[in-house]
Amino acid sequence: MQQKHEKVAIVGAGSWGTALATVLADNGHEVRLWGHNSEQMNEINTHHTNTKYLPNITLQDSIIGYSSLEEALTGIQIMILAVPTKAIREVVGKINAFQKEPLMIVHVSKGIEPNTLLRISEMIEEEMSSELIESIVVLSGPSHAEEVSLRQPTTVTVSSKRMEAAMKIQDLFINQNFRVYTNPDIVGVEIGGALKNIIALAAGISDGLGYGDNAKAALMTRGLAEISRLGMKMGASPLTFSGLTGIGDLIVTCTSVHSRNWRAGNLLGKGKNLQEVLENMGMVVEGVRTTKAAWQLAQKYNVKMPITNALYDLLFNHVNPKDTVDALMARGKTHEMEDLSNVLVDQLIED
Repeated sequence: MQQKHEKVAIVGAGSWGTALATVLADNGHEVRLWGHNSEQMNEINTHHTNTKYLPNITLQDSIIGYSSLEEALTGIQIMILAVPTKAIREVVGKINAFQKEPLMIVHVSKGIEPNTLLRISEMIEEEMSSELIESIVVLSGPSHAEEVSLRQPTTVTVSSKRMEAAMKIQDLFINQNFRVYTNPDIVGVEIGGALKNIIALAAGISDGLGYGDNAKAALMTRGLAEISRLGMKMGASPLTFSGLTGIGDLIVTCTSVHSRNWRAGNLLGKGKNLQEVLENMGMVVEGVRTTKAAWQLAQKYNVKMPITNALYDLLFNHVNPKDTVDALMARGKTHEMEDLSNVLVDQLIED
């Protein structure tokens, strides 16, 4: 079937926003890429590069950089929101102030807001007038921007409360290199994408300490159990966590040098303090902020999350990384399936 060509605005010209711009341009869409740095936008328009975030990648001529948010969104019906979680409210609030026509909003960031404990789609709903939201779609999955921009095979998931909106975005992005599935479980897709960053930090710490594959496999497996326990308490389907936005995203984020969260954890494991690590990274490490939110969610829902708790102590209570891992290994005896079984029983009772 012939794909309809669209005008699409991508708000956020970091590595992920730029990589998604290349996918859309490959599909014949006209792409407006917004960033607040005018020099960066000039580079995109003049040299067709974005060297700070994706060095050695040449961008298509159909990707146009905009430093004016209002101009970028003029006449646009589909907006890809690719800014860090901490910037969501500010950016959406600015858009809400001038936008006149409804937008289909596709958010591609992965995080949970501390204190409010809201998922990104819920933050957007709070900041944007309801009459300006045609629908909200989340795009998530195991997808490093570096590989996507090189047209290496990648598979992701889209989800929405309105599945016709998810299917529209599926059609917008899908091509021979970028495969897109749909999933009706928006809670699970957002939770899985956010919480895997915590486990990736822990995996990086383990590697930084010089521990082997056995330790990392245990962290990933038990980390997935934590994600599933909390997600199910929040209303997600357990099946989502065995899919692309659960175990798929967890594997790629915990095992790749492309992963900011793994790299940050690796530096922590090697003895750097948190401030040094964040300055060294030069880009947002979503897992740090999400660890605080997940720790708060664990208290709210009374869910056992020992890895999250240990990482919270390391990041915010300055516990030594080795002591953190040792404390995890010294936990009392338990049955591997016990906690998940209890959550499933609770869910059945509530239903």
